[in-house]
Amino acid sequence: MQGNKIKALRGYKAPRPIAGRPSIIAPNRLQRAFTVDESDRAWVTDITYIRTWQGWLYLAVVVDLFARKVVGWSMKPTLAKELVLDALLMAVWRRKPSNKVVVHSDQGSQYGSDDWLRFCNEHNLETSMSRRGNCWDNAVAESFFSSLKKERIKKRIYKTRDLARADVFDYIEVFYNRNRRHSHLGGVSPEAFESASL
Repeated sequence: MQGNKIKALRGYKAPRPIAGRPSIIAPNRLQRAFTVDESDRAWVTDITYIRTWQGWLYLAVVVDLFARKVVGWSMKPTLAKELVLDALLMAVWRRKPSNKVVVHSDQGSQYGSDDWLRFCNEHNLETSMSRRGNCWDNAVAESFFSSLKKERIKKRIYKTRDLARADVFDYIEVFYNRNRRHSHLGGVSPEAFESASL
């Protein structure tokens, strides 16, 4: 076989998604315009994985682009659509936006689910999606996860999901939103920036 340059076929070749393809569910309304001049105009959302000895813990966040503040989050042991719905529900419940808000995500199956789209329609949220396989289209959410993993998790594997949950909660609610300084915000925390602009 080697002499004749013949190779055995093993199963089916997996179809490769085309990188950069726009979503058919929602257009990219954000177009990388990550600087907005008012709160609750545009939110970005994404999911990351946190390692524990009990298995993965999945974290979904919703970040308001104005002050880079995490306005909604959810942690669950599975990637079910409830993970992202709970994070978005927290954001809507906390912020109670009066105007239409653009909610930008990647093309994950949770964000294309019927429940997600229905929830967005019912709460005056306008869906927006990145191009397939293009992390730069959702750079602010990716940047938050990078900060979380560099500043708090540091390649740690938590003993239990509950310990991971408590640590991530502390990072988001105690450190990141209230105390972490942002160069994008002129060296102040998201809460200080938001308070100063009221």
